[in-house]
Amino acid sequence: MNTPSISATMPNPKKMQGAPVLLVLKLRTLIALFAVLIFFSVAIPDFLNLANILILSKHVALNALLAIGMTYVIISGGIDLSVGSIAGLSGMVAGGLILHGINLGTYTLFLNVPGIICLTLLIGIAIGAVNGFLITRLNVAPFIATLGTLYIARGAALLSSDGATFPNLVGNEAYGTTGFPLLGSASFLGIPLLIWLLIIVGCGAAYLAAKTPLGRHIYAVGGNERAATLSGVKVNRVKMFVYMFSGFCAALVGLVIASQLVASHPLTGETFELNAIAAAVLGGTSMSGGRGKIAGTIIGAFVIGILSDGMVMMGVSAFWQTVIKGLVIITAVVIDQMQHRMQQRFALRQQALIGS
Repeated sequence: MNTPSISATMPNPKKMQGAPVLLVLKLRTLIALFAVLIFFSVAIPDFLNLANILILSKHVALNALLAIGMTYVIISGGIDLSVGSIAGLSGMVAGGLILHGINLGTYTLFLNVPGIICLTLLIGIAIGAVNGFLITRLNVAPFIATLGTLYIARGAALLSSDGATFPNLVGNEAYGTTGFPLLGSASFLGIPLLIWLLIIVGCGAAYLAAKTPLGRHIYAVGGNERAATLSGVKVNRVKMFVYMFSGFCAALVGLVIASQLVASHPLTGETFELNAIAAAVLGGTSMSGGRGKIAGTIIGAFVIGILSDGMVMMGVSAFWQTVIKGLVIITAVVIDQMQHRMQQRFALRQQALIGS
């Protein structure tokens, strides 16, 4: 009768070497979250009071919604620099529809608030489709394609009002356009509607990424586009979807901001794309594509939000805040590369031990 040897049943020290460091790297976003929470709760005594937590959660939710769409794009191997401009244009579209309606020549058509929201979201999706078309059909690099739509969307937002703000978006009862401010101020079960939107979009995006064929295809395209094509994945359709979804998330953010302010400004959303990229990368999404999780992105958004609000409350200069965010992005990418290399070495070591 054959019995397993002691060497086969005992853990191999060489096999376990590097595992603790790899675990720390995998948990880096949670560690960063607890670190910034502890730091600011000590540095600012009232940082964790209820009022501040509610304000912080709203700021985080806006960035997280943008970052969820950005995560899909980055996992697929792309980038979307247009999300901030789409958010700004979406707010202006909603403001213009509420105040001026749609001029049809002989008369003006006013939509109700649900109609305004749906039309604005469709415009965000349409801009995402333009990005996808430029990238998939015209072979324009994602960076260049979305940089171009960034300028186009921002210019359209400025042109819609000659650079002015659309104020007082409370609507008019006679035209059925009232109720728009509720999108940014309403609560359900004591929780702001914005947080519910984040929960719905986040859970839906996480489920799609982890449990559906489309989600697996998004990872496959980002991991190895050529191999995905050969295996039958409709690469162009996948890319179209991720950019359209990113446009949807950006339009939703623009609507919420305009609702919260009860006004829309054409410069809303400037640099939002940087915060979204930072949250996604900090949450473990690889800039080289093929790796990332929605849950990690949301945690990354919390880290960025807490860091931003905490620095504001401490009176840190806005210029230094920009510098620190840039350092966070670079550090997150460097650590991600370290983790990827360690995982590869760890896997090769395990294969060698199994083979021996």
